[in-house]
Amino acid sequence: MAINIPKFSDAKVLVVGDVMLDRYWHGTTSRISPEAPVPVVHINEQENKPGGASNVALNTADLGAKTIILGTIGKDTAGAELSAALTQDNIEKCLQINEEIPTITKLRVISQHQQLLRLDFEEQTQNIDGMIMSAYKEQLLNCNLVILSDYGKGIATHANELIKLANKQNIPIIIDPKGTDFSIYKGATMLTPNMKEFEAVVGPCNDDNDVEKNGLQLLKKCKLKALLVTRGPKGMSLIQEKQPALHIPTHAREVFDVTGAGDTVIATLGAALGANCSLENAVKLANIAAGRVVRKLGAATVTEAELRHAVQIEQDSWQGIVSEDLLAKEIAELKKTGKKVVMTNGCFDIIHAGHVAYLEEAKALGDRLIIAVNSDESVARLKGENRPVNKLEQRMAVLAGLRAVDWVVSFTEDTPERIITNISPDILVKGGDYKVEEIAGAKHVLENGGEVKILTFVEDNSTTGIINKIREQ
Repeated sequence: MAINIPKFSDAKVLVVGDVMLDRYWHGTTSRISPEAPVPVVHINEQENKPGGASNVALNTADLGAKTIILGTIGKDTAGAELSAALTQDNIEKCLQINEEIPTITKLRVISQHQQLLRLDFEEQTQNIDGMIMSAYKEQLLNCNLVILSDYGKGIATHANELIKLANKQNIPIIIDPKGTDFSIYKGATMLTPNMKEFEAVVGPCNDDNDVEKNGLQLLKKCKLKALLVTRGPKGMSLIQEKQPALHIPTHAREVFDVTGAGDTVIATLGAALGANCSLENAVKLANIAAGRVVRKLGAATVTEAELRHAVQIEQDSWQGIVSEDLLAKEIAELKKTGKKVVMTNGCFDIIHAGHVAYLEEAKALGDRLIIAVNSDESVARLKGENRPVNKLEQRMAVLAGLRAVDWVVSFTEDTPERIITNISPDILVKGGDYKVEEIAGAKHVLENGGEVKILTFVEDNSTTGIINKIREQ
């Protein structure tokens, strides 16, 4: 089924939950403290971001949904900073100020893209007061979907009442749950627990069948319409009554930081459903969005443009076969994470053991391997009118199926110099007895700080040799 991007601006999402401020202190570290076995971090950058339920609101707003945030903050600097950050993102605020408690704040110390320490500033769990409930009833008139983001800080104390009020208005309410008592969410439209939270309630699940069986029991017990279990590297599982379970593999090729990934899932899901998207399509969008956000540091968001691009890659690629434009965008994003990109090229007319060994060796030089393949016309010009034996689509499909290969792209010229310049790999690889200066694209790669390596093909393995042997027989 094709994945469709809905008109997110049609969604009117009310996010209710535990709002908080995320602080990030970035710095460099090069030594261990003489006072204790801990790194010394020289802080050179500080940033504040909406966290918790307010990060969910940030996610829905960045997708283009009309967003209202309802929660409690303290009368303090952190509360003022959180409020200002939400205003910048055009989120309608319905923040209740409680002078007796501080704004929940999480401080993370980060060095070299790694989180070294997290400090939490919060007081005893708070209960929802009359002001929150009154504001909730009022804001239900201005939304077409409710997201309840429960971070276990007290906002969901009266979850049952929040659910009943939403149901009374026929407004879907989806919940990111916490704790081991999911009965407090009885009657909700949908829950989105992660695997750890799910197993804490239903018990260990060894495979998809266990997830389905236990999920259906939870649906009946809590009177839910659907359940979405996020399973980390195993993707997601959508459970509904009287429908087969939908198990979706993960899209997280590069996992950089999982902070806030659950926020992105429920935000994308809610924004899509609020824009009249089907549940299955909304779940697929949420899965793709999660795969994008874990590539970023800290609690982050995915914009509609990023999601649209990611969906385009998903639908335009098959078994790693991509267009040149999409590949260039993927590589640009991949390089931000410090991953090394290896690239090679060739006709690859009849794949043999020499090719496989060569590609395995090339892949071992970096993190991702790209193969640029000559078009049929290019092969004919280089090898003669009887070549290629296999058409371009067939050659690319076989290459894409090899373990070592990540992406396959085609080019029409006699040499791949233009496409190599466009992709600008970290390492350019060629097999045979070439000299570096003879390799197309080598000059560009070297001038941009990359490497050029020449590998040796396995002896007695060549496409021409195979063809001649067949002819002889």
